[in-house]
Amino acid sequence: MLSWWTRLSSLNQGFFVAAIFFSTIFLWQFVSSFTALAGDAIGGDGDAGDASMDGDGDLADADLDGDDVGAAEQDAGLATFRLLSIRSLLAFGTLFSWAGALYLQNTPFATLALVRALLWGLAGMVVVAFFFWALPRLTEEGTARLDTAIGQNAQVYLDIPEDGVGQVKVLVGGMVSFVKARASNGQRLSAGTVVRVVGTLDNSVLVVEPIEF
Repeated sequence: MLSWWTRLSSLNQGFFVAAIFFSTIFLWQFVSSFTALAGDAIGGDGDAGDASMDGDGDLADADLDGDDVGAAEQDAGLATFRLLSIRSLLAFGTLFSWAGALYLQNTPFATLALVRALLWGLAGMVVVAFFFWALPRLTEEGTARLDTAIGQNAQVYLDIPEDGVGQVKVLVGGMVSFVKARASNGQRLSAGTVVRVVGTLDNSVLVVEPIEF
């Protein structure tokens, strides 16, 4: 092992070190994402971890004219892509460094190896970005059964702005889904806040309220 390592060029050694570094962080991020999808904080027993919040609301205070919905959805989309950029860059670094390390080990042409590594990195970046962009939209389907979520604990996935619409992770029909939601009293709820579903609007938006402890 030591003799193999010493035979590598300094550039190749640097790529292997970077590959291990990026792989560790990327795997941690990937596992964390699916742990979140499993809904650690939305079990039926009401265990909400260390989150805290207050306030109860009246649905009559909600703004139902739809003006805030478009802006809220636009903000939610921007927040999604800001989140995706972290995972995408990690995917780029992981594939770029591994491809560079392997290509440099098997070809004397460093420039060619780096170009191939760059293509692998860009491909990984696009695939991961598309995956995490599409996942919430796939699980958002089937909103006709939203009434099954009433009474469930949920977790705010994308910030719910004041008198606006965000997104929550919640069990719908026994499956973890990403669904549009707004606060019952129109208050702002940050991502990660644990809430309870108290109703629906037009069978497409959940009405939630923060859980008091």
